[in-house]
Amino acid sequence: MNASEILMTIVSNEGITIPELSRRMGITRAQPLYDIRDGKVKRISTNYAEKILNVFPLYDKSWLLSGEGNPKKSKEDEVEQKIIEFMTFPLVSQKAYAGYLSGWADEEYVESLPTVVFPVDHTPLGKYLVFEVKGDSMDDGTYDSYFEGDLLLCREVGMHLWVDSKLHFNKWDFVIVHEEGVLIKRIIDHNVENHTITIHSLNPDKERFPDRVIDLCEVRQILNVVSMMRPRKR
Repeated sequence: MNASEILMTIVSNEGITIPELSRRMGITRAQPLYDIRDGKVKRISTNYAEKILNVFPLYDKSWLLSGEGNPKKSKEDEVEQKIIEFMTFPLVSQKAYAGYLSGWADEEYVESLPTVVFPVDHTPLGKYLVFEVKGDSMDDGTYDSYFEGDLLLCREVGMHLWVDSKLHFNKWDFVIVHEEGVLIKRIIDHNVENHTITIHSLNPDKERFPDRVIDLCEVRQILNVVSMMRPRKR
């Protein structure tokens, strides 16, 4: 089997869509999975295989990587499934945006924030916070959208990583704590020499949400979006 056939076997066996699989894998954009489906990617990477196994641990890793053998492990080869844990993280709600802008570096302030329980599949290393999405700047009607009220688990990117080197902006979406406010955006360019980043909104209304170049000297904190949780609405 090639990568496309492997992916579609999983989707068919589990009765889910590609966007749903992407969300369960913790991938903020479904496009990489569509590229696999469309044959643009010839093999499933080890990283993606492990993400699939985090969701469906009974598949055989060697089959995911090579397409050879049986898709699922035999009962004799079954291993203990990875346990999804629930951990508590500080929550920056929509109402807390203004306060966070001035208190983000104050540990006592951060510790005073309300908390929210978020599912994780490993012990997070580094500084993590959850941000509540405000507005519709990242809503383009596709599965990549973040809707108002969505909760985003984010990991802080050390300042030295975005001052002295280039951000991995093709892999993540970002929360940017800017002097004007908390921004949830996609970064489409990082000019290390000029110390600027270009931020992009998914919303196609470019009169309201044009691409914008901002100077990193105006940025206080950058976090990448690790995963998203959408509260159930009635």
